[in-house]
Amino acid sequence: MYTAIKGVYENGSLTFLEPVPNVEKSEVIVMFLNEDPIKQVRPRVPGSLKRIGMLEGKKYSIPDDFNEPLDDLNDYM
Repeated sequence: MYTAIKGVYENGSLTFLEPVPNVEKSEVIVMFLNEDPIKQVRPRVPGSLKRIGMLEGKKYSIPDDFNEPLDDLNDYM
């Protein structure tokens, strides 16, 4: 079975960016994909996403009929 895990190789050290499966001993193959600068992945912070209510009065708005049933789906109900 093959398992792919993202990681970063830097200054002779390999740092995994994902959890490693619980394996006692295994052969590995390391592939260097590119030499471009690595984008740092920021960990997800709960509550950091924009909520629709936070955008009210700004560029986005919620139409008054947002929760109304769609007439296009009447044949399926």
